[in-house]
Amino acid sequence: MPHALVVDRNAESLERIRQVLSAQEFSSDAVHSSASARDLLLRVRPEVLIINLNGKNIARRAKLFHFLGESHLADVTQIFLLSSSPSYVQAVEGMRVGASDIFAYPDDLDKLGEALASFRQEMACEASDEDAVHKSGRGLMLGESPPMQRLYTMLRKVAPSDVSVFLCGESGSGKELVAHTIHALSPRSHCPFVAVNCGAIAAELAESELFGHVKGAFTGAHKAHTGLFQQAEGGTLFLDELTEMRLDLQVKLLRVLESRAFQPVGGEQTLRTDVRILASSNRNIQEAIEEGLLREDLYYRIAQFPLDIPSLRERGDDIALLAEAFLAELCREHNVSKQFSEEALDALRIYHWPGNVRELRNVVARAFLLAGTRVELDDLPGELIRGEPAAGDHLRLSVGQTLEDVERRIILATLDHHQGNKTVTAKELGISLKTLYNRLKRYEQHRDTAR
Repeated sequence: MPHALVVDRNAESLERIRQVLSAQEFSSDAVHSSASARDLLLRVRPEVLIINLNGKNIARRAKLFHFLGESHLADVTQIFLLSSSPSYVQAVEGMRVGASDIFAYPDDLDKLGEALASFRQEMACEASDEDAVHKSGRGLMLGESPPMQRLYTMLRKVAPSDVSVFLCGESGSGKELVAHTIHALSPRSHCPFVAVNCGAIAAELAESELFGHVKGAFTGAHKAHTGLFQQAEGGTLFLDELTEMRLDLQVKLLRVLESRAFQPVGGEQTLRTDVRILASSNRNIQEAIEEGLLREDLYYRIAQFPLDIPSLRERGDDIALLAEAFLAELCREHNVSKQFSEEALDALRIYHWPGNVRELRNVVARAFLLAGTRVELDDLPGELIRGEPAAGDHLRLSVGQTLEDVERRIILATLDHHQGNKTVTAKELGISLKTLYNRLKRYEQHRDTAR
């Protein structure tokens, strides 16, 4: 379902606009100010932004339009304006920041609905055109689940623009592959894509690594070094795990991003830079900022377009699709033919995949080496066979599992959910503490036997 953000100071008009969105099958969020909109847009990227310019506060309107222009939001989001009395000035200012149209409120609400319906139809046509999807969203990624379809939609919008993108996702979820896809589908694709893991750079060499150094800049600098910004000139620089970068270097990075210029370490010449910045983290961003791991001003500068990468456990049938694709790739490399048994695929489907796609690829590679012509359940690692508890408060069960296995998984998942607190776990499950201890002892004995 496409998503919309409504900015409106008036509760009554806001509700009427949301009714129009609901009639066109859009989900929606609503805020009352441009400041609130900015904060929300750092977490959620809607397909449509609707702004009601009610009132005659020219300063407020100027502030709102300045935010839209600075954020380059129109590059990736459809913007519609509403006004109680649309004027030529409002229309021109709106078009300058990328607004598609301006409607009179409340007289033109039907026209707004028609524009939303037309936009929704365009999205559907894009998604159904396999060639367009291949060129404008998927890149090298595989997956047909709803979370991935939404990701493809976002990539179709953001890739052709030049905005900075911040990728948030768990370790192993494919952030670098998404970054590669953005670069490959952008006008910069003919120029370099340079990736660096910010946590892997030695602290004493970090500045030199990013900006380069001149010969003799420090002890051991026997020759000049070209930094990552110069290496990526004209292309894309991907700063993986940005939250692991030292704070003093974050300050220098922010200065470079704002000025588009830098000096190599030990150098006096100022160099201009033209690179698109992509960044990522597997941390919770708000927590990283509060803990002092990431400067808030740097995040605001880079996160012009925040993008969440779905975890593998959110992707449903994509698990089996990816597993079979990885197995087919290995079969081609070794000129053999192997396939999964249904039992093995079921085990893959119900596992919670804390290591995401990277873990799945490794599991398939291991199973490929152990299996004959078919990958059977016994070819998978023990934790998959045992069906370890899923993270969070939900459990995915496969049809046909024994009641004993279902009971075991529910007990272990509930214990995990309560961080090992056996008293709370027993109470929630409606069993005695003694029964819980007996069950856990039995599971431990079975685990030792399985090893």
